[in-house]
Amino acid sequence: MSDKKAVQSFPFWRKKLQEIIFGADTPTGKLFDILLIICILLSVAAVMLDSVQSISSEYKLWFFYAEWFFTILFTLEYLLRLISISRPSSYAISFFGIVDLLAILPTYISLFYPGGQYLLVIRLLRILRVFRVLKLVQYVGESKMLVRALKASRRKITIFIFTVLTIVTVLGSLMYLIEGEGNGFTSIPKSIYWAIVTLTTVGYGDITPQTVLGQFVSIIIMILGYGIIAVPTGIVTVEMNQVFKSKGAIRACQGCGADTHDEDAVHCKYCGTLL
Repeated sequence: MSDKKAVQSFPFWRKKLQEIIFGADTPTGKLFDILLIICILLSVAAVMLDSVQSISSEYKLWFFYAEWFFTILFTLEYLLRLISISRPSSYAISFFGIVDLLAILPTYISLFYPGGQYLLVIRLLRILRVFRVLKLVQYVGESKMLVRALKASRRKITIFIFTVLTIVTVLGSLMYLIEGEGNGFTSIPKSIYWAIVTLTTVGYGDITPQTVLGQFVSIIIMILGYGIIAVPTGIVTVEMNQVFKSKGAIRACQGCGADTHDEDAVHCKYCGTLL
C-alpha cells in the first residue's frame, strides 16, 4: 500500500525526468541515451589522446577544459539520476551507480593532490576515468538480452568447456608421446598448451610438430577446432531466440531505476516498488 501511495505522490516533473533518463523505450529516453553515448565516447577518446605524450604536450589546455566539461556534465547526470527516483540509495549502491560515481570522482580528488610526490597517484586516479566506458553497457538494451541468454545457456557451455578441456588433455598427452622433448614438447602441460593454441586456431608457432604422425594429428586438431568454435555460438543463438520471443516492454522502476523485470512483474524485484 505504501508503494502505491509513493507512486501516486511522485511529482510529475520527477516522473518525466525518470522517463527521459531511464526510459530506454521512449523517444526522449532514446535521444538522451544517444547523446549520453556520444559524450561518453568523446570523454574516453580525450582520456586516450591525453595519454599520448606528443599530442598531450601540444593540446594540454584543451584536454584540461575537456576533462572538466565532461566531469561537470556527468556530475549533473549522476545527480539527476538520484533526484528522478524515489530511492536514491538503491541506485547509488548499484553497479552502475558506483560506475557513475567512479567516472567523476578522480577529477575532483586530483584537486586535493597537486603536489609533486602525489603526481604518480594522480596519474593512477586519472586512469580510472576510463571506467566511463562501462556506462555504455546500461544503454544498450540488447546487452541485457545477451546476458539473459548467456545465463540460460551457462550449464550447456560449462559442459562444452569441460569437453574441450578433456579433448586438449588427451590430444596434448598424445602429442607428448609422438613428438617428445626433442621436438619442443618438453612436458604434458606444454603439449596441452600447444593443443589449446592449435584447437582455437590461434597458432603462435612457438612449438611445431616435426614428425609426420604429429603433423597429421595437428591437422585433425585444426579441423576439429573450426567445428568446435560453432558449438557455443549455436547454444547462445538458440537461447537468444527464446529471449527474443519472451521479450516484454521495458519498465523502469521509479524506486531504483532498474528495468530488467519480468513481463508479468507487479513489483520491482530489487527494491519492491510498485511498477
